[in-house]
Parts: sequence; structure tokens; C-alpha cells
Amino acid sequence: MSVKTHPVLHHPLEGPAPEGSAIAYFGMGCFWGAERLFWQTPGVWTTSVGYMGGGTDNPSYEAVCTGLTGHAEVVRVVYDPEAVSYEQLLKVFFENHDPTQGMRQGNDIGTQYRSVIFTTAPEQRETAEEVKRAFAPVVSRAGLGAITTSIVPAGAYWLAEDYHQQYLHHNPNGYCNHGPNGLSCPVGVVKAQVDVEPPRR
Repeated sequence: MSVKTHPVLHHPLEGPAPEGSAIAYFGMGCFWGAERLFWQTPGVWTTSVGYMGGGTDNPSYEAVCTGLTGHAEVVRVVYDPEAVSYEQLLKVFFENHDPTQGMRQGNDIGTQYRSVIFTTAPEQRETAEEVKRAFAPVVSRAGLGAITTSIVPAGAYWLAEDYHQQYLHHNPNGYCNHGPNGLSCPVGVVKAQVDVEPPRR
């Protein structure tokens, strides 16, 4: 079986990535437009789209669309942490969809369209929580509701069907409801914890 290659980034969708690479998963509505945002981000090595967070194995798109499997449409982002930080990826995530809509994104309604960050390590979870807290006042000042983005550990990732992969590369005029939401998400908000010996009295 041939290895599927990303038509824009020219790297495998699956399989070995360069040593030192990291992986992030984001659900922010329809995965077509979401994937393009990340493959356009410098430092990203490859992207793919699939399903995560549900209760059945190897779901089809049709099954996910019923809402009965519980999966979200997600983008898998393989990136070089030396070239782009996880915080910068979170900035792309939060600034390019409405994270206050619960189980929908615009006219796309259902559990598969929920705003969700699936984390692969405790450090990712801590960073995502910090950025979400830092973004909350920005969202509030814009007159929007509370952020509904969930932050949960990543589970099994099921690669979506071939016709979904890099959809907007193959269909440049295809449906996309992603783009800047007009809000600026702070980055650089996670500070290193330094142990300082208390002064002696």
C-alpha cells in the first residue's frame, strides 16, 4: 500500500515524523477549513483530518454525522516545536473560530462540530488551560459568552476518508467557515516555574 503524502507540505500524512516532532489535535468545527489554517502555519510538518473523542472504533463520516458516535472532527498537526510553539498553535485555534458556541460552529450543528482541544501530554493540557484562561477576558470584552472549548486527553485518532484530506487544496472554492474572528489571543502566558529558596531569618 502506498504512503499517503500531503499534497501541500509533501510529507506523509501518517508514519514516522522527524525526531523531536510533536503532535497536537484540534476540533473547531468542519475540519476542511481548520486543516488549511494549520498547514499554512510555518513550523507545521504535516496535517491530516480525522475523528476523535467518540465511543466507537473506526467510524465513518456518515456515522459521525448522526451524532451517535460522539466523535469530533479534528485536525492532527505534526509540528517542529523548535519552529512553532504549542502556544502559537493555540493562538491559531482560538483566533479562527468561535469558541463560545457549544455543540456547533455557525450553521454546522452537532457534537462533531464542538470546540475541543485533545492533549497528548500534561504539559499540553497546562498550556491549553492557561491560554484559554488568558483568552476569556478578550472574549468577554467582545460581548460573547463563556468559552465552551473542552480540553481533554487525546484518545484514538481515526483517519478520515481520503476525500476529506486536504479538501480545500483539492477544492479551492469548497465550503469553509473558518477565518479570523477579530479577537487577539494572548501568547507567552505560560511562565516557567522557578523554585526560589525563601530568605533565611
